[in-house]
This record gives sequence, C-alpha cells and structure tokens, in this order.
Amino acid sequence: MNRRHFLGGVTTGAVALAFWQFAPEEAQAAYPFVLSDAEWKKRLSPWGYKVLRQQATEYPGSSPLNDEHRAGIFSCAGCDQKLFSSKTKFDSGTGWPSFYAPLPKAVGTSRDGLLGYARTEVHCARCGGHLGHVFDDGPKPTGKRYCLNGVAMKFSPA
Repeated sequence: MNRRHFLGGVTTGAVALAFWQFAPEEAQAAYPFVLSDAEWKKRLSPWGYKVLRQQATEYPGSSPLNDEHRAGIFSCAGCDQKLFSSKTKFDSGTGWPSFYAPLPKAVGTSRDGLLGYARTEVHCARCGGHLGHVFDDGPKPTGKRYCLNGVAMKFSPA
C-alpha cells in the first residue's frame, strides 16, 4: 500500500466517523421537542439520561414500573408524551415493563445494530428519547412485545 492510498483511506474513514458521530444530533433536531445536551442532563436523572439520550439499558427487574398494575398512562420521562395505556401492559417475564401496543403516533422505530445483530429500537415520537426495543414474540392481538426501560417512562394513574 502506498502513502497516497493509506492517507485516502484514513480521510475516508474520518469523514465516515464524523458523519456517524454527528448524524444522531441532526436526526434528533427533527423531533418537535428539542433540548440541548446540558438541558437534558439537568432535566433527567443520571440513569434517565443514559437510557433516553445515550441508548443504555437499565438492569432487569430494577424498575418499579414493572410492578405497576393500576389503570393509567405511561408517558415519556423526557417530554411527557403519552406512550402506552396500562390496558396494553403485560408481564413478559423479562424484567422490563412490556406492552403489546403503543398509543397512536406515540412512538417511532428505527434499526439498532449496536449488539452486532439487527433489533428494532423504540423511541419517543416527540423527543426521540430511547425507550427500549420491540420484538415479534408478544401476545395477541398484535403479537408485539414492546420491552421498555422503566426509567424512560413515568406513570400517571387514571
């Protein structure tokens, strides 16, 4: 490999890395509810920030929302968007709050390959906050399992 090919490859890689690194911020700007990174850190708990803004996953069984069985609405902890009705919540046995259907236009999905295989990420349609993932092994009537981080949501009883 000569020097010109090596430097060309380095430049191409740097451009690709820069695009990958900054593309999420540009995509987040398309959501109706936008805050700066400093404002998110101030608004959210440390774990809430890691999950909603950095796509972390809370420990299974750690959320009090796992045991929430009252009638009500689960909303985004970041922007208060109403996400799921308690009527669609079920015990998936996974350790995370699970639902078989979101409220209309409440969430969006995107492809997530962070673990080396394709999953479908679920995010808030209003602020773009990471909520969890959706799988095709849920109960009827949808067959979907929205497996979500409890720290990404808050509950309001009916």
